[in-house]
Amino acid sequence: MLFNSLEFAIFFPVVCALYFALNRRGQTNLLLVASCVFYMAFVPAYILILGVTIVIDYFAGMALETARGRQRRLLLIVSIVATCLVLVIFKYYAFLTGSFVGLAGLLGWQVSAPVLDIILPIGLSFHTFQSLSYVVEVYRRHQKAERDFAVYATYVMFFPQLVAGPIERPQNLLDQFLIRHGFDYAGVTSGLKRMAWGFFKKLVVADRLSLYVGDVYGNPQAHNGLQLTIATVFFAYQIYCDFSGYSDIAIGTARVLGFKLMENFDTPYAATSIADFWRRWHISLSTWFRDYLYFPLGGNRVSPLKRARNILLTFGVSGLWHGANWTYVVWGLQNGVYLVVGWLTQPFRSRAYAAAGLREGHPLRLAVGLVCTFVLTCAAWIVFRAHSLGDAWHIFSHLHLGWDWSQITTQQFSLKHFVPALAAIVTLELVQFAGRRRNLADFVSGLSFPVRWSFYLGAVYVIILFGVFRSHSFIYFQF
Repeated sequence: MLFNSLEFAIFFPVVCALYFALNRRGQTNLLLVASCVFYMAFVPAYILILGVTIVIDYFAGMALETARGRQRRLLLIVSIVATCLVLVIFKYYAFLTGSFVGLAGLLGWQVSAPVLDIILPIGLSFHTFQSLSYVVEVYRRHQKAERDFAVYATYVMFFPQLVAGPIERPQNLLDQFLIRHGFDYAGVTSGLKRMAWGFFKKLVVADRLSLYVGDVYGNPQAHNGLQLTIATVFFAYQIYCDFSGYSDIAIGTARVLGFKLMENFDTPYAATSIADFWRRWHISLSTWFRDYLYFPLGGNRVSPLKRARNILLTFGVSGLWHGANWTYVVWGLQNGVYLVVGWLTQPFRSRAYAAAGLREGHPLRLAVGLVCTFVLTCAAWIVFRAHSLGDAWHIFSHLHLGWDWSQITTQQFSLKHFVPALAAIVTLELVQFAGRRRNLADFVSGLSFPVRWSFYLGAVYVIILFGVFRSHSFIYFQF
């Protein structure tokens, strides 16, 4: 079920009306049933796949809590392998077999692989990682095993963040299912405001920009360098507003129900370095890889060569997590290279800035960092968005060619679409800039009743008037 659908507009109020009338056990059971309904609205049969991972890690958690010595480590490995096997079969089987057949062809071998006609279950990577974090935290004794199956299943399946995160840790979310959540006016209104901001990002910004991006990246050879450049910048905002918009709606939805989810984005395009960008972008996934892959490899407390290896391996795996395509792997490695180069050149850049009289925090130094980071990020987004590495190379090599302003439009995006698109981006940036100085939700709440409600109605009117209502799926659902 999409957040931006009529079904959800009916589903969510009904769930809320029932939810606040129930006791703690009833609330948990209702959320479990509602989450099943929410997920089965996509492909009903795949609820069984989710059920398998839930059962595996539920029993693994209890076994890990009582096991000792080598048995604990063996149980952890078996649990991780069993959970990841589901992910590999559904997400990577075609990629792995196709890559093997392609490599065999280069070596002159005639090899064929069986074809499995399977569809990737929605959000499989997200709830797989949430299950894995639970098992690892129980193994590390940072979390007690949950013995109430309904509570654990609801933790994994909690519908606001089931299909695209944030990827929660059990320490933050699991215990919230053990208390009853009464109706809280402040929490409900705060959640609805957060949801509205998410719908603005998704419907007004992301889905409008997607019309231009889809035309250009769907056939990059038919477009000039100006169109390719605009589409790349538009995609940077599209993917940010699409994914952070989902996170805002998820966080707001959970807040209405009395739950607190972790923040997943922190104005990433305000970053002044690639390292800063990754502290702000998809925070729940970045910290997941940091805690469960980068740190266990040794992190940065190893030799420089091994530190570079750890960074590249972590980002390579992160790229593969995003999709079964070499474009995602290259995108991950590209960001890894950015970080390694940034780390190695940090002393030189600091001396150069000092020689130029640009101290830490100087506006010009910040501006240079911001622009360079955005350009490098957009260059990486080209690889991420392109259908193939060949398309990505074509876009890179043609960005500077054919800047014909008379051919700026595309099939679905005429000149009349540019004004609302650019206005939406400017509005986004202004709101985010103001939000860094003061919490806008609190500011609006402090206004007088007529002014406050005029603002609310105006915001809804803007979303209805300028939103693109075509039930576009969220980009990260495919992961």
